[in-house]
Amino acid sequence: MQTQQEHAFEFTGKGWEYFRIWIVNLLLSILTLGIYSAWAKVRRLQYFYRNTQLAGASFEYHGTPIAILKGRLIAFALLAAYTVAGQMNPLLGILIFVLLAAVMPWLIVRSLRFKLFNSSYRGLRFGFAGSDGAAYAVFLLFPILTVLTLYLLAPFTHYKIKQYQHNNSRFGDTFFRFDATAGNFYGIYLKAFGLLLLAGVFFGISAALHMPILMVILPLIYLYIVGFLAVRLPNLIWSKTGLGEHDLYCRMEVGKYLMIALTNLLGIVFTLGLYIPFAQIRMAQYKFSCMGVLAQGDLAEFVAGQVQSDSATGEETAEMFDLDISL
Repeated sequence: MQTQQEHAFEFTGKGWEYFRIWIVNLLLSILTLGIYSAWAKVRRLQYFYRNTQLAGASFEYHGTPIAILKGRLIAFALLAAYTVAGQMNPLLGILIFVLLAAVMPWLIVRSLRFKLFNSSYRGLRFGFAGSDGAAYAVFLLFPILTVLTLYLLAPFTHYKIKQYQHNNSRFGDTFFRFDATAGNFYGIYLKAFGLLLLAGVFFGISAALHMPILMVILPLIYLYIVGFLAVRLPNLIWSKTGLGEHDLYCRMEVGKYLMIALTNLLGIVFTLGLYIPFAQIRMAQYKFSCMGVLAQGDLAEFVAGQVQSDSATGEETAEMFDLDISL
């Protein structure tokens, strides 16, 4: 029977070190009217990947600025077409919006393939094998049904997106698995909704009794809801994700997350934005310190036994580009 070994992620980035990269990226992006932002993104991702370590080895990012620039030009062209069409004719604007919605799942799949193929660990690349047909169900059909049900299906749609994304991702020739259920997502969202109702109760009491002091509690409740979702959802998603027989975990705490987020915000405000790179490093350090892999047996042996999937090697020359779409 194999023994379980816990390997925590470690982020070794430094604030002043990243500040030099960040400030140069910012200035050159401004001077080139945004064109350099694609090169800036590559430099940023290479720094963060290189400083993310697991079991003594770092991750690597291989994306090219031209592919990122191509994705941004596509996004800009689509947005420009929608804006101009809407100003010229509302019906034409609606038609363009429908066309954008129809092509968006296809674009998301290409972006996911780009992101994973251009990420590697110990020289072995990740990959994505999700089909276009399934993407249209996850990224188009379910969102439409979510709106039609007045967002009652929102947790289910979120669950289906993560299920599609994780189950179709692989490292070498081993696929990830996603063991969460829709009920897990509903549990978190219902708790957040309960907190929102509590905020409404405090608002009603303060208005009825003319006690403005109770209004002070409202921002605190709203702040806690934001932190609750920002922590509990990643904890659920990553702790229910595995790679072959190995499991991942995420153990962030709401209190610690909010403390870092609030002090980061104060630092950014009082330095007129110059604290942004330091804030990003602090948050990355905390998040990765709470994440890791529960390996069944020796992790290095598992990685050494992987081979690059045949279908993944063909992705390098496929029509791929990166879109700044957060999932």
